[in-house]
Formats: sequence, C-alpha cells, structure tokens
Amino acid sequence: MVLRLISSIILIGLSAILSAAPVTIDSVRIWAAPENTRVVFDLNGPVEHKVTTLEDPSRMVIDFTGVTFTNSLPRPVTADRFVEQMRTSVQHKDLRVVIDLKKSAQMRSFQLPPNEKYSHRLVVDIYDAATGHADAVEVPLAEELAKVNKPVPEQEQNGSLARDVVIAIDAGHGGEDPGSIGPSRTHEKVIALIIAKKLAAKINRVHGMRAVLIREGDYFISLRDRIRKARQHKADLFVSIHADSFRDSRVSGSSVYVLSQRGASSEHAKWLAERENASDLIGGVKLEDKDNVLASVLLDLSQTASLEASIDVADRVLGGLKKIGNLHKKRVESAAFAVLKSPDIPSLLVEAAYISNPSEEKKLLSPAFQDTLTNAILDGLVGYFRLQAPENTIMAMNQGQQHVISRGDTLSDIAGRYRVSVHSLRQANGLRNDRIRVGQRLTIPTTGS
Repeated sequence: MVLRLISSIILIGLSAILSAAPVTIDSVRIWAAPENTRVVFDLNGPVEHKVTTLEDPSRMVIDFTGVTFTNSLPRPVTADRFVEQMRTSVQHKDLRVVIDLKKSAQMRSFQLPPNEKYSHRLVVDIYDAATGHADAVEVPLAEELAKVNKPVPEQEQNGSLARDVVIAIDAGHGGEDPGSIGPSRTHEKVIALIIAKKLAAKINRVHGMRAVLIREGDYFISLRDRIRKARQHKADLFVSIHADSFRDSRVSGSSVYVLSQRGASSEHAKWLAERENASDLIGGVKLEDKDNVLASVLLDLSQTASLEASIDVADRVLGGLKKIGNLHKKRVESAAFAVLKSPDIPSLLVEAAYISNPSEEKKLLSPAFQDTLTNAILDGLVGYFRLQAPENTIMAMNQGQQHVISRGDTLSDIAGRYRVSVHSLRQANGLRNDRIRVGQRLTIPTTGS
C-alpha cells in the first residue's frame, strides 16, 4: 500500500514536471509573395502567444509564453515586400520575436495541429492592408518573367482587335504544403512547378496562345485564390498540374480529371446563394432582381457549357498522353476537386505520373520526360483551340491563316511557330520539298496532323 502511494506521488510529480516543460520552436520558415508573407513557426506542442502590430517603425511583436528557441532565424529574401528582418529576445523566461517590416501591414495568426507531414505550427500571415488578401502569388524575378511571360499581342482583322487564347497553368501545392512525397523524398510541389513552367514556356511559343502561371514560386496559395487569379487574367482554360500517389507503390500512369457533376452542383448552389457576385459568370447579366428559378437556369447554362468544354479539351489532352506512355485510366475521370470548381472557366487537372512509384518518381525528375509530357499536353491544348477558339481570338481569326515568308524563315521554324507538322504544312501548300522564298505565302493548316 505504501509502495503504491509512493509510486502515485512520483507519477504525479513527473506529470507536473512534464506539463511545465517549455514548448520548443524547432524551426522558422518564411514564404514570400507580393500580396503577403507567411511566417511559420514549427513547434513541438501548442503555444500561448500574443501578436502586436506597432508603428514608427512598422513592426510586429510576437510574445511566446514558456517557449525556448535555440536555432537561428531565417533571413527574408530581398524580393520580400513586407519583412525586413527578424530578431529575438528573452524577457522573464518568455520569448519575444520581432518582425521588422518594410511598410505598414496587417496580420492574422492561427495554430495548426500536427498532421502526417508536420508537427504543431503557428502561422502568421502578413499582408497589405489595401488588398486585404492573405494568399497571393509571388512576383518573379525579372529573368523568370522573361522566360515565362509573354507580351499581350493584338492582331487587327476587319477593323477589330483580336487577342491571344489565355491558358492559366496552376502548379499544385506549394510552400508548407509539399503535396505527395516520393520514395526518394521528391516533393510533388517541386515537380508540379517545373512542369507548369515548361508547359507555360511552350504555350507562349505558339502563335495566338498565351500562358499565365498561377503559382510562380514555392509558396502557399489557397484553392479559391487559384480560381480567383485565373478569372483576373480572363483565362479561357485552367490546367492544374499534379503528381499522383497511392499506398501501393506499383500503381503507375497519367490521369486527366474534370469536375464531377456532384461538385458542379454544389458550386452552382454556392454561386446562386451569392448571386450579387455572380454576374460575371453569365456575361454580365445581373442576378439580384431575378427569381431563384431564372437565376438558377442562367447559372446552370453557363456551368454546363464550361463542363462540356472541359471534357472536350481533357479528351484531347488524354489522347496526347496516351501516345507517350501508359495511362492510369483510359478515359477522362471526374472528381470534386475544389480547384476545378470555376463555373465559367473550363478546367482540367493533369496527374502527370505516380510520384509514389519509384520508377515514375525518377521519370518525373527527368528533363526528357518533362519535355515529352509537356509536349503531349500542349498538343491536346492546341488541337482543341485550333477548332474551338473563342470568336475574338487570334486563333479563331487565323483559321485558314496565311504566313508571308520573311528572310531567315525555314519551314520547320514556321511549323513550330504554328504548332503544325512540317508534313501537314507541305501538304497544305503542295510543296514537294522544304524550299521556300521570301515573300511567298503559305497557308497554315487548321490541324497539326
């Protein structure tokens, strides 16, 4: 009996000591974007904290209760619009972290519980008071812009200006969300961004097409914000790039998804409930003064057209992928992916390969496979828009287009520019060989076969 009592006292004492043990900050990470900077504190347990915003000079003070930190703080990148530097001090056994800011800003903070990838986290979002957005995209370096972005050209025909077909390329995951992780610790977010940038660069080399990258660096961006940014760019198509995973490492192949009808119906209901914000989905028709039935019909018509276009272009992309290797499924699949839920922009999601499969992880890291994959996706996109381009676009006006040969032009260069084969270019113009002359007019075939 005495021994039991002593044991109980010892256990109670140990519990008290353990409960009083300070929380440790294991690391601090900074993710910078033009409209926000996210600071993430990795912890070994929940933490008591208080965040204060101060001016003259602008700074944020985070006071942690009963927290220890022995590592060094990260240095913000030069392009960070908000954070100048971070510093720490200890006050009465409590930790104070000061974030010196480059300008006045707002903040929000929240704690996240452990998951399969991370332990406890405290997230502090710093963002511009003028925009009110805490999730945004990064402003790329000048050299990155030169590689990916393309000037917005206009082509005049019959007195009107035509525009490029705009394709929003979305690299899945990012920042503290690595996505799936391969056997060799390859992060899906890294592969998705590499493929997205390669695809965007190739799209920009096609006459009459222009790509915009939704995520241009390693940072977090919410799924809703991805849709919002595609709409801001007035995108004609949204393509989300991912690398699939499964518990069985033998599973392999590429997949293409569109939004399921169940996901579409839930999104339809959401937009109907927010009818005052939905006028841009149906060509500017105001819904505030429409009854529920009429508003529902108008939104349904818009969404049905978007889904039909999504399925059509997804079929073509899947056909391109079929030519380069094995498919996980031989038909376009549907699922309620949140990132595909734009009612007015045709959207598809491409699972490039299974990163959980060791051999496919190696393929995803191979520049040769990345080129082959992006060429296959591009062929599907070009094939669709050569036949289904919006009326006010260069591609629509250039169906049956002619090209005037300039000095230095070659048949292969012209074929590459218009994304058609040299064979089809010869056939359309009755050419027996590759000889062309300055001033000669070539008819550009509407398909690349």
